[in-house]
Amino acid sequence: MMNSPADKVLTYAIHDVTPYINWIYFFHAWGFRPKEEDRAKASEAMQLLKEANRMLNQLDENYRVHTIFRLCKANADGDNLLLDGTRFPLLRQQIPHPDGSPFLCLSDFVRPLASGIPDTVGIFAASCDGEVELLYEDDPYKRMLVQTLADRLAEAATEKMHEYVRKVAWGYAKDENLSIPELLKEKFQGIRPAVGYPSLPDQSVNFLLNELLHMEQIGITLTENGAMRPHATVCGLMLAHPAARYFAVGKIGNDQLEDYARRRGIPINEVRKFLAANL
Repeated sequence: MMNSPADKVLTYAIHDVTPYINWIYFFHAWGFRPKEEDRAKASEAMQLLKEANRMLNQLDENYRVHTIFRLCKANADGDNLLLDGTRFPLLRQQIPHPDGSPFLCLSDFVRPLASGIPDTVGIFAASCDGEVELLYEDDPYKRMLVQTLADRLAEAATEKMHEYVRKVAWGYAKDENLSIPELLKEKFQGIRPAVGYPSLPDQSVNFLLNELLHMEQIGITLTENGAMRPHATVCGLMLAHPAARYFAVGKIGNDQLEDYARRRGIPINEVRKFLAANL
């Protein structure tokens, strides 16, 4: 399927995104702490890093990492976003904060519809070649190594793509000049909440993103529950507001659950399944 003029596909060689890998999360997946004090474990972690880099060099010969993004004409309509005319429901915090700070929703960082002025919201998806996850089926160690690296490569490609969006495609941060360590610490303007993370916990919104992005262009498919395949895949939103920040929606009440189900247009029991951790 050809990508529409609204979509932009960026495909990267593995060596192009390797510098953007956040190794802390790689080691976390293997049970290592960021600063391992135990000498034996520290030595084991260093050996793992060497083997990971050797594996990346091997993968670089035959595989790629793919991203797709779209810059949508957007406005906030209450706790919904309007993305190129598609209603994208969101959740708002309901548990009071000890400091009395406001209850946040991602729509708070987008210009309201009532202003009459359109805003922009980016949407994205990224994934490794699906074949990567099928390698080394007879070698459990190498298979886990490949799978954990594929997860990091999808995230690293997203980081590189988002940098391009901020500086070129969207261009709201043309003069940004951050080192990769600064990028990984999210020193840039705006946020990039991914589906399934605390501020965007409903996996079913993948269906809405797919309607807009046509993720099959980069080999991503959705299960009947909205899970993405291949496993090493990430998708979400890009918001540019200087005050935008990450937060956890946390627990919600039945009132918001019912309202959200109505806004999503799906049965409340189905929504309950997707938001079980927030009830």
